[in-house]
Amino acid sequence: MTSNQHEAISAEDVKDYLRNNPNFFEKHATLLTEIALPNPHGNGVISLTERQQTAQRDKIRVIEAMMAQMIVHAEENDATSAKVHKLSVKLLNQQSFSALQSLIAETLKLDFAVTESLIRIWVKPSNSAIIQDAVFSNISDAFNEWAISLTQPYCGVKPEVMGDLVDSNLQSFVIIPLGKAEADQRPFGVLILGSSDKDRFKAGMGTLYLEHIGELVSAALLNHLFALNL
Repeated sequence: MTSNQHEAISAEDVKDYLRNNPNFFEKHATLLTEIALPNPHGNGVISLTERQQTAQRDKIRVIEAMMAQMIVHAEENDATSAKVHKLSVKLLNQQSFSALQSLIAETLKLDFAVTESLIRIWVKPSNSAIIQDAVFSNISDAFNEWAISLTQPYCGVKPEVMGDLVDSNLQSFVIIPLGKAEADQRPFGVLILGSSDKDRFKAGMGTLYLEHIGELVSAALLNHLFALNL
């Protein structure tokens, strides 16, 4: 074979040949020790066999790291699920509207690392005993319309439309529309979660548990909003 023929062989040619001839290294086993490759983890060279073993160990380490991360996420999800279940049990045991609000605020702060929470409701309750409660305080039409347009919890920085509704020291927020999504019901209010940590709530974060919290709080509030007697 001439030098020109050697130059005409490309890397793809070599790869295709080895793919089409899987027994090549069985017939030329000595090449596995004769071919020297740069060591990916330091100076010097190693044999092709050693390089293959190193690559496999690297893959195993990557897989182990991924599995460890999956276990961490699973444990975090289990812990969150337990907290949401605990909240649901507590909500069932509240007999007054004020006690219900206190429970929600306290639980969100202690169990879900929320610095401050706020509930605002824009429907008029049939229960006249609670109509003067702070949750029925007026909010801007702009924020009302924005909140009603939400199809899932909002996560991230403070939306301008919220104005001065919350403490200026809060850095990240979750805004959960309250209502029965499965019944295509228009939201009757919002649950606002605020954190002094700018990284606590971020755009793009998962909202499954936030949606569950919103559904639980919605159901608990509705039991009081349209109750004839308290």
